[in-house]
Order: sequence, then C-alpha cells, then structure tokens
Amino acid sequence: MEKLNPVKNGGALRLPPGFRFHPTDEELVVQYLKRKVQSSPLPASIIPHVNVCNSDPWDLPGDSEQERYFFSKREVKYPNGNRSNRATGSGYWKATGLDKKIVSSKNNEEIIVGMKKTLVFYRGKPPKGCRTDWVMHEFRLTTQQIQPNNLSLQENWVLCRIVLKRRNNKKNGDDVDASNSGRVYYDFMGKERDADLTNSSSGSSGITEISNRNESDDNEESSSSCSTTFRRKEFP
Repeated sequence: MEKLNPVKNGGALRLPPGFRFHPTDEELVVQYLKRKVQSSPLPASIIPHVNVCNSDPWDLPGDSEQERYFFSKREVKYPNGNRSNRATGSGYWKATGLDKKIVSSKNNEEIIVGMKKTLVFYRGKPPKGCRTDWVMHEFRLTTQQIQPNNLSLQENWVLCRIVLKRRNNKKNGDDVDASNSGRVYYDFMGKERDADLTNSSSGSSGITEISNRNESDDNEESSSSCSTTFRRKEFP
C-alpha cells in the first residue's frame, strides 16, 4: 500500500484533495494514540502535536469549520494532584457527562482500550463562565494499554478532537427570525390577535420578545449575561 503523504497548509496538516479523515473512536485510540505513546509508526502523519490549552479553540491550527485532531499532553493543575489544567487565554474547558469506554473486539472478546471524555468550552472565569458551542472529545488510553516503562509519562498523552457545533435556529417547528442583536420574536396569538385589535382600540398585542443571548442548557451553570429574559410589549 502506498504511503499517504499529507501536505502543509499554513502550519496545519491536510490530506490531498479527495481524501477525508473520519476515523472511528476505536481507530483513534488503537491506531493513533497507542502508536504515538509507544513511539511506533503512525498510519498517516496528519495529527499534529499541539498543547490545546495554550490557545483558544478558534486559534488552534486548521479549519475551524471542520473537525480537528491534535495529540496533546495533559497539564496538571496542582503539583501534587491529578486534576488537569484546562484553562486558556479567554476561558476554560469543562467536562460534561460521564466518560465513555472505547471497546475493541479481538478474538470474539471485547477489550476496553481507552476512554473518551467530552468537554465544552466556556468563556470567562469559573464558575461564572458563559457556555459556547465549542466541543472537545479527549481520548486517553487505559492503564492496561500502556507499557510499564515510563508509565507516568505515557499516561499524560491524549488525543483531542475539537469541533464547533452550530445551533439550530428553529425550535419545535416555529420559524425564528434572529437579528444580529440576538433577539428573537415569536407570534403566539396569530389570527386571534388580529381580531382583538379590530374589536378593541387598546390592549396587549400578545407578541412576546425573547432575549436569548448565549443561551445555556438547563443543567449547566451560567452567568447573568447568558440568562434568557422574557418581556411583554404593550401597544398604546
């Protein structure tokens, strides 16, 4: 099989035209991360080594509109602890949910070869950061997959997949008209409102204005700048 030779593009590695890099979680752990940790040849040298926490996600190498992959080393937050330091210049990465097991099948036997942690990027300082749409999947090997020699050094290697997930501008089939200010208007009353305006010279229009600046999920913490407020506009 001919060896694939990726080319450089503004400091980032990219594949030749027509090629796409869409590995499975198992392939990322077994074929790339494990080989990187063991200093073995990689199937293709297309994943750069970058400290992902030295830069904000939008400043990392590569096309921010596409999935990006990086080898990185975990940086501990405290000298005598195991907590990772995931702070960047403008915010921090926060873990969400439970870690997922990466399973590989060999000889009709399933083996846990790695773990996947999901993190979301927040602007600002904890605990009042504002959630963004940047998501990172951090892959790491299990202890059984790491060679006994230099165990502590090899455990620090991770493989990161970073993607910007765009939010859908439509909810529950309702048409949403979003302006640059981030304000969205819904017409809940429809024809009933028009009838009320015809029969009465005064009254509420039934139009509700929603300010949804940086809306965060219900189960996530958010600052006052990320909260959603409701106001009813009164017509004379």
